[in-house]
Amino acid sequence: MHIVDGALANEVVLGGAVVAAGGIALGLKKLPLEKIPAAGVLSATFFVASLIHVPIGPSSVHLILNGLAGLVLGWAAFPALFVGVLLQAVFFGFGGLTVLGVNTLNIALPAVLVGILVGPVIARASPAMGAVWAGIGGAFAIAATTLLVAASLMLSGDEFVAAAQFVFFAHIPVMGIEALLAGAAVYLARQVKPDLFTTMKGAKA
Repeated sequence: MHIVDGALANEVVLGGAVVAAGGIALGLKKLPLEKIPAAGVLSATFFVASLIHVPIGPSSVHLILNGLAGLVLGWAAFPALFVGVLLQAVFFGFGGLTVLGVNTLNIALPAVLVGILVGPVIARASPAMGAVWAGIGGAFAIAATTLLVAASLMLSGDEFVAAAQFVFFAHIPVMGIEALLAGAAVYLARQVKPDLFTTMKGAKA
């Protein structure tokens, strides 16, 4: 899911960097002190989960868990996921530094969308239905991320069209896995900390 240095047009790299910087700034502004530990945990969870690559055809796929991050953190998912993407680029060479903004945008924007669209529904739903909606959000986040990655590639040249199409279809199994993980995590969180998503709903207003 990480786009490497040199693969994208300069306009795409610059545009992604500008939008990602705006998202990070807004996320930091909307990150309350009590959510900082959760942001650290979810950033670390993303960092570890996305290190495990499963080969599929000429490429590989990995978990992201950005839907779960968006449900818990809202806009604060931007800085939390940025830290994970940055550390992966620095220590393991995943993606790269010039495309850091694009990679952050492609992963964090779907997370925020899930938080905005699904978070309030979970806050009003029963634990069981909340888990179902969390699963839908987790799958949606992966689908949206693959579409953003595909768009980034296609905007950089027609030679990337085939690769862009492959990205989406290769991640269909990941969508199912992330749906199960997000649903289970939210169900557990609703049992041990029932005010977690209610708090986030108020923070977004």
